[in-house]
Order: sequence, then structure tokens, then C-alpha cells
Amino acid sequence: MNPLEVLSRSPALWNRDRLDLRSDEILAQLLDRGTLQDWRALYALSRDDAELRDRIVRLANSVPMYVPHLWLAAMRSLEI
Repeated sequence: MNPLEVLSRSPALWNRDRLDLRSDEILAQLLDRGTLQDWRALYALSRDDAELRDRIVRLANSVPMYVPHLWLAAMRSLEI
């Protein structure tokens, strides 16, 4: 299953009609309430998307979430 399919079925999106990764609210919801499978899909997508990596770092630094340091370390590992 491709990463977007995984994310579109995420239980973290219980209050959303659809997946829209351009939305900071939806991205923050996935970062905070996503499953391990969701997080793997986000990591896979962020490998090739510098803008997504930057947004994840910004959100991890500004939005209260369960594991912000995990996301900061994961995004740092992808810096080229």
C-alpha cells in the first residue's frame, strides 16, 4: 500500500472527510495521533519532499504533541 493510501485510512483522521496534507491541522493531527503505520508513511513521503520536512519541523516546534522530539530527530536524519 502506498503512503498516501495508508494516511487516507488513518484513524487519526476520525473528524475529517478526507486527507489533505497541505493542511497544517491535518498534518499535526497525524503527527500527534497517528499510528506507527501512519508515521512510517509520513516519514517515507518526507524523504523526497523538503517542504513537508520543513512543515513537520515547524509543527513539532510549535504545536503541543505527544512525541515532538521523535519527529525532530527523524527529520534531522533526512537532511541531505
